[in-house]
Amino acid sequence: MEELILREIAVLFLLSILVVIVCHRFRLPSIVGFLLTGILCGPSALGLIPNKEAVDIMAEVGVAFLMFTIGMELSGKELVRMKRPLLLGGSAQVLLTLAAVFGLTFWWSGMRLGLVYGCMVTLSSTAIVLSLLQQKGQMDSPQGRTCLAVLIFQDLAIVPMVLVLPLLSGGLAVDIHSMGMAAGKGVLTICGILLFGKFVLPRLMFSVVRTRSRELMLMATLGLCLAVALITYEIGLSLALGAFLAGLMLAESEYSLNTLESMLPFKEVFSSIFFMSVGMLLDVEFFITHVHIVAAAAAAIVAVKILAALPAVLLLNYSLRTVILVAFSLAQVGEFSFVLAKSALGLELLSDEAYQIFLASSILTMVLTPLLLNAAPTAASFVLCRMMHSKECPPLPDAEGHEDEAEASGIIRDGRLLKDHLIIIGFGIGGKLMAQGARACGIPYIISEMNPDTVARYRDSEPIRHGDASFPLVLEHLGASTARALTILISDPAGGRGIIASARAMNPSLRIIVRTRYLGNIQHYRDLGADEVIPEEFETSLEIFARVLNHYLVPRQIIDEHIEAIRRENYGMERRLGMGGSVMQSLPDLQLAAFHVEEGSPVAGKSIGEIQMRKEHGVTAAGVRHGDTIDSSPSAQTLLLPGDVVYLLATQEKITAAAWLFRVPEQQTAKEGQVT
Repeated sequence: MEELILREIAVLFLLSILVVIVCHRFRLPSIVGFLLTGILCGPSALGLIPNKEAVDIMAEVGVAFLMFTIGMELSGKELVRMKRPLLLGGSAQVLLTLAAVFGLTFWWSGMRLGLVYGCMVTLSSTAIVLSLLQQKGQMDSPQGRTCLAVLIFQDLAIVPMVLVLPLLSGGLAVDIHSMGMAAGKGVLTICGILLFGKFVLPRLMFSVVRTRSRELMLMATLGLCLAVALITYEIGLSLALGAFLAGLMLAESEYSLNTLESMLPFKEVFSSIFFMSVGMLLDVEFFITHVHIVAAAAAAIVAVKILAALPAVLLLNYSLRTVILVAFSLAQVGEFSFVLAKSALGLELLSDEAYQIFLASSILTMVLTPLLLNAAPTAASFVLCRMMHSKECPPLPDAEGHEDEAEASGIIRDGRLLKDHLIIIGFGIGGKLMAQGARACGIPYIISEMNPDTVARYRDSEPIRHGDASFPLVLEHLGASTARALTILISDPAGGRGIIASARAMNPSLRIIVRTRYLGNIQHYRDLGADEVIPEEFETSLEIFARVLNHYLVPRQIIDEHIEAIRRENYGMERRLGMGGSVMQSLPDLQLAAFHVEEGSPVAGKSIGEIQMRKEHGVTAAGVRHGDTIDSSPSAQTLLLPGDVVYLLATQEKITAAAWLFRVPEQQTAKEGQVT
């Protein structure tokens, strides 16, 4: 038995490689390739998979993992925000689709079959829709959130649909008491799961994370996902809904980022197996002999689902473009519809021919889904242009709800979108000093730390999150794509290399500053994309050197000159050449520095022309900040007042030499101290 399962997995994977490569050549999505792989492996084509039951089990696990990751990307608060599209939009879509299909089929098939077809057609494919939206990066867009809400409601609607089919066949009498007991059991189970997630799970995950064992973290995550999914399955709900609840519980934990990253490979593999298992259901010979009927049925299903979804989403007061995008996304038949169809066949509600037609047309709608999602923006543009009575109307950009997309690319803190912020990796002494300085200067920042005890200690006073920042997903949740600077203050060279590579790929303009123990790591970090590398050993030695010379009463100017010469000799040129950007590469010696004008300093109360910065000191005033206003092109008449910030452009040597202009002279400070 074990050999058979391994053989089937090997056949599926190897054949899928060839099919997906061919689909890629024709610019078809990988999901279509996986569906075609299943068709080829199925019993009606090449017959390469004799034991389809094992594949079906893995396929169900794939859908569960998909919903688990979706749940982890949400949180309880976000789900509450979705209550309107979930309850209003979801119920409207289900009822309108059910009514439309019932009305079309009632005249030639009767009331019972009308309800059966209505239940089967109403459901959409959670796995296909959410996978495609994730690939397109649209899960946090208005259409992505609305699709997710409707699909969750459909999962909840499965329970009454399963109960209705036996009643329609006349096999069971209506038992209100039994139905009430089943509903009550479901509600109590879900409440129990949520209470476990609120009071027990955080302590359990804290104990797991403290071990710092990735293996134990992975086992705990997989165990929780499968256990909760199994519990919901036992009470008559779907595995997918249970996995979604498990993900939702973990989303409330500060340790969710590492957990989600470790689950992604499992989700991708098992989801692919699901799509292949759907393809295996198709009877190729029946499809060929009845292709005209199947095509007509598939077209009717797509049209009815789009037309029924339009008013359902319009109730949510979204723009017409979002409404059309959601309607096109939900236009296929769902995977659980196959379960309902098989149940209806066993209850003799469907004939064999009707079952095969529904099966083939449903698979065809799934194959068409990627094409429908790609065509949706064009269709929305066409409709909007016709409504505006415009003869020539350019295609609208594929970006609905800019605020939501901005939130997806950034992070929210204190109700505001965090952009141009500082990311601090590591919250040891260096990280704490960095956070203290950023807070004092009003720079928004966020911290990533691997030690769970540190996270627990500071989570109420600092914007700190637990996670391994070498994972791209963790960096994404820290807002690396919208951040301005990233400081890496950890003593893990391998982790530092992973963070630099991922952050640079995510945000080419991000300023990456790294601390390293040894001088030999500088070039390696620079090759990966770091802008500045500060060798801890080297800088510590320089500080000791400066203090020793100061003890021997060597003048401060001479000490600074020695230190600057040593820096230049060791890594000064590397630091200047790595500033990034074509302008800085063509002018590698220029640097921009900010100086605060102190009360009583030589420049306080004088104009730039009086100081003769460029002529006497070789520096250029590139800008001056007066309070909240910035003068980006100061003239010779611009006055420098105490409290102003002056931005100087020059070489490092000139900037260092001109720094004294903005400070209170030491003699004056000493006199004031004596008077005091």
